[in-house]
Amino acid sequence: MGRPLILQVVVLLAAFLATESNKNRSRTTTNFLDKAECSCKLKGGLDDCSCDVESIDSFNNGKIHPLLEELLGRNYFRYFKVNLNKDCPFWYDDSKCALKDCAVDICTEEVLPEGMRNGHEVKKYMTDSLQEKEECDEMMELSTVDTTLSQESKDAFVDWTEYDDSQLSFCAMDDEDENDMQYVDLLLNPERYTGYKGESPHRIWRSIYEENCFKPVQSTRPSYSPNIVSKGSPLEGLCLEKRVFYRVISGLHSSINIHLCARHLLPDGWGRTKWGPKLEEFRKRFSPESVGPQGTTRLKNLYFVYLLELRALVKAAPYFLNQTFYTGDRGEDDEVRQLLMEVLDVARQFPYQFDENTMFQGDPKEARRLKEEFRQHFWNVTRIMDCVGCDKCRLWGKLQVHGLGTALKVLFSGDIIGRTDIPHNRQFHMTRREIVALVNAFGRLSKSIRALEDFKNMMTTS
Repeated sequence: MGRPLILQVVVLLAAFLATESNKNRSRTTTNFLDKAECSCKLKGGLDDCSCDVESIDSFNNGKIHPLLEELLGRNYFRYFKVNLNKDCPFWYDDSKCALKDCAVDICTEEVLPEGMRNGHEVKKYMTDSLQEKEECDEMMELSTVDTTLSQESKDAFVDWTEYDDSQLSFCAMDDEDENDMQYVDLLLNPERYTGYKGESPHRIWRSIYEENCFKPVQSTRPSYSPNIVSKGSPLEGLCLEKRVFYRVISGLHSSINIHLCARHLLPDGWGRTKWGPKLEEFRKRFSPESVGPQGTTRLKNLYFVYLLELRALVKAAPYFLNQTFYTGDRGEDDEVRQLLMEVLDVARQFPYQFDENTMFQGDPKEARRLKEEFRQHFWNVTRIMDCVGCDKCRLWGKLQVHGLGTALKVLFSGDIIGRTDIPHNRQFHMTRREIVALVNAFGRLSKSIRALEDFKNMMTTS
């Protein structure tokens, strides 16, 4: 009689311990997403912000994300011109992905809006330039100053202009005149899991973190990994600007990972498949069981780069006010402009804006050196995108990295945006590709934060 009683007690005790273990595991798994910690918390200058994850979630998911979804479905923003055939400039790579989900469907000219077809967009901007030239010529006729220049001086001015433009740019942009430049419909080529994995993508991120991020203190883990574990902060010993650089790269990396988790290939019965969120993959990349406390850090960096790009949109607003967003359809162009103005109005209302004025301060000479080093590091990251072996991954990588680079260009352009009281060649300018990349890149970050809400709900019910 005593033996069965002992067995019953053992069984009940085991069941109790298993239940408590599951509760703790569930609590740990959900808490890493539910912490109300400031997602833009940094040492030095940005450490005293009053924002929290809940405020950003509420603002993004309830206010700006729905507007972005509508805006990015419009023709001006859904077509992105890109060169996907460039060779990797850093190493020989024959690991081109042959999977069908890696392929990109290129637009034929017939499906493009009229204003984007060969020659139309060029003619539109040529017309604008000619109008500016005529106004300038009229003013020149009234001038009594001899403004003739030698050919040598003209050539020098061209060189100076190209140099000035390069100093403002953070991206190695594709040349518009390259034969391999083609339009891609972003809605027909969505960012999602393609099966591209292994050494090739690992080499991409290894090169970005190891060779182009500013080095944090040494740790027992490889320095290219976001799982850096060291005494104190993983960015201990870095100045503010270098910490910002690391965080925006890490935040972009986290955002891309969330996209792949949110649109993963899932079984759908009877040998069929479908695209949808894969909670197991999300846990693998972000949960404490898989990556320790760095899961929360990675997500904080996503919120950080979100705030940075949000601020760039707000700062670029005076420039957008004078743009026509030309596609050849006047009604569509007016609607796009109105939608973008609504997005900018909402963006301005968010009270916790990133403050770029805290960066590159102190000794002017040292600040210029650090800013150039910052720019060169990011310039290299944009070139690494041409080493991605999956065309679809390369497409979205180039778009998001160029969008982030454009955001940096906006933030660190000083006070020249929207100004007309300075010489024309000194005025702030963005190409159509930069505008499309900037808004789409922020849209991707917004999409990631919205997807986090879905994963939170899945985790609480699983």
